[in-house]
Amino acid sequence: MADPPSDRGWLSRLAPGVMRTAARRRATKDLWVKCEETGELCYRPDLEAALWVTPGGHHMRLGPDRRFAATFDDGAYERLPEPVVPDDPLNFSYAKPYKPALAKARKATGERDSMAAAVGRIGGLETVVLVQNFAFVGGSLSIAAGETFVAAAEEALR
Repeated sequence: MADPPSDRGWLSRLAPGVMRTAARRRATKDLWVKCEETGELCYRPDLEAALWVTPGGHHMRLGPDRRFAATFDDGAYERLPEPVVPDDPLNFSYAKPYKPALAKARKATGERDSMAAAVGRIGGLETVVLVQNFAFVGGSLSIAAGETFVAAAEEALR
């Protein structure tokens, strides 16, 4: 007697291990990254190994965490706390109001401001690194960015 038809199709009749393996594979969109400069598709593991430099030589943007991981020995670092400052005490405006742009940048990048600082070791020497994130409102320099710079400098002196 034949097996009753399955509503899951022929894949459901494969060995259970095959289905578990197939389910664990990463989605295609995670495996390929499109270079915004050249339009070429890059295989993510190769791109990560090349520190986000495409085969064509274009240096892709790195957010603070990727930059810190690439900079510090073994990718080990501790981020310095972000200073608590008013968001927009001057009611700054450029082509559009600053507060909505700030909220949008925070949501898009997951960062609080354009500067981030971390402590770790480079070549075995304890070091403080400050990075500016251009993806955050074009790397704008706010009060928080200035305070982060000062906090990094003070930590380096300690």
